[in-house]
Amino acid sequence: MSPIPFDAILFDCDGVLVDSERITHVVLTQMLGELGWTLSVDEAMRIFVGKAVKDEAARIEAHTGFTITDAWLEGFRARRNEALERDLVEIPGAPATVRAVHAAMNGRIAVASGADRRKVELQLRKVNLLDCFEGHIYSGHETPRSKPHPDVYLAAAAGLGAVAKRCAVIEDTVTGARAGLAAGAIVFGYSPPEPGHSSAQALLEAGVAHVFTDMVQLPALLAGWSNR
Repeated sequence: MSPIPFDAILFDCDGVLVDSERITHVVLTQMLGELGWTLSVDEAMRIFVGKAVKDEAARIEAHTGFTITDAWLEGFRARRNEALERDLVEIPGAPATVRAVHAAMNGRIAVASGADRRKVELQLRKVNLLDCFEGHIYSGHETPRSKPHPDVYLAAAAGLGAVAKRCAVIEDTVTGARAGLAAGAIVFGYSPPEPGHSSAQALLEAGVAHVFTDMVQLPALLAGWSNR
């Protein structure tokens, strides 16, 4: 594999490395229904994909009249994690792609997620990728602001001793893409035909540098970027 012309590669997790969005939103839909807000899973995904549930508390409260407490959020995370442990699978091609990029970058990769650390680590462990990111897992729950703000990507770049503008970010949602762009990184948008990801048009309109549809395309795309 040719050298990759970036100082570090920063991956989102949900929808990029693991196929978690529908699993998570089935649980969220059930719990919102218990509060009186009836949504289909597809409707919930259109509203919440790419966003941390804790950051959407005001929206939930407006629809339900229920105050979202830390206890409710912990209950959501527990039910979500149980479902993920049971049903989670990787994004097709993601494990081989991550290992190829990890080798080409001499380990200079990180995962930067809007999700809580426990979820990210659970998911990486489930798809046998935790070893590739050990020591370089960054959660938006641990930064002052989550996506679409740049904080988690700035933290990930700094953790690898890199400047964000010399990094590539891999994202599948407009919210995440905006975070990477706000950090100054080159953002590559992953937009396969399956539901749960932002469309190619939406990602391009947000400002991503390139959209790809199959994770196996990514190593060559990164390696060839110096020709752009």
